Amino acid sequence: MATKLLMRWNIRPETESEYYEFLVHEFMPGMNKLGINEIQVWYTTYGKCEQKLASGITPSVDNMHEALRSASWNQLQDKLQTYVTDFSLKIVSANRGFQV
Repeated sequence: MATKLLMRWNIRPETESEYYEFLVHEFMPGMNKLGINEIQVWYTTYGKCEQKLASGITPSVDNMHEALRSASWNQLQDKLQTYVTDFSLKIVSANRGFQV
């Protein structure tokens, strides 16, 4: 069964420019290399929640766990955390549409 990775975070205001460069040129391509596809990133413009919600899908929960246990994922996540605060993630069964 397809599995979705849901992530949330806030961007550190002082790193906003570097964050966008990293997101486009390293984070999203890095997720693709790990087999996490259909990556989507949303920006929250209203309400009391994290600024960003991002998701990616793998064909199975085993594929997702393998990707998230890799050294490459740890490096991507560590670097992302230099640009963001309040990072969280969870794994859910993939459904169509927006999931939280």
